[in-house]
Amino acid sequence: MKPLENKVAVVTGASRGIGRAIAVRLAKQGAYVFLNFTSNEAAAADALAAVHDAGGQGELLRFDVAATADVMAGFEKVITSKGRVDILVNNAGISIDGLLVRVKDEDFQKVIDVNLKGVFACSRAVARPMMKQRHGRIVNLTSVVGEAGNAGQTTYAASKAGIIGLTKSLAQELASRGITVNAVSPGLIDTDMTAAISGDARNTMLQQIPAGRAGTADEIAAAVVFLCGEDAAYITGQVLRVNGGMYL
Repeated sequence: MKPLENKVAVVTGASRGIGRAIAVRLAKQGAYVFLNFTSNEAAAADALAAVHDAGGQGELLRFDVAATADVMAGFEKVITSKGRVDILVNNAGISIDGLLVRVKDEDFQKVIDVNLKGVFACSRAVARPMMKQRHGRIVNLTSVVGEAGNAGQTTYAASKAGIIGLTKSLAQELASRGITVNAVSPGLIDTDMTAAISGDARNTMLQQIPAGRAGTADEIAAAVVFLCGEDAAYITGQVLRVNGGMYL
């Protein structure tokens, strides 16, 4: 029997990058995975195909994490279909970078709505079902930027730092019901989002990483899936840094 067999998981932002890697790894461990996406149906379908190719099971689940009503409807679909939700991975996120003096109000709000409000809305949607089950795993993706800061990323850093506070508070609320809430904090990871970092900027970042390289999406997925399993039952309210020593 696989470690996560008979478990139902939802991964937000699962169409590419880290979210896709998490979905595939959860499926390999036996979980039935709902792959959430917002707009790129082709990429989402490709991610689902990767789940199936890995011998796993799952389906697509389309909603915008920033739209509260859509979030509730999405999780109602999961509960109606499977009767439960055991694992939530809040991975969906965006970045609109720029110096503070140039950041537009609407860009700030959009980043907060997706990155922070999305975690809030999805976590609230699963809290009651998990409490009734007296079991659950919530893993939130934050960032090294949310811990250390980074010039030109005030909005992104604020959203990711907020996730850490939410994680620690929710962990205290849900621990007595057998539910753990943790965060994983990636450093520089090779994904579509970081592909634009090249040349001198990338070299400067690599010089700050004792491991001397960027991480992979699968390395982040491994940490997330560990926190979703029974071996992590006594770990809650923690931030697991997967950053090659970039921030200690």
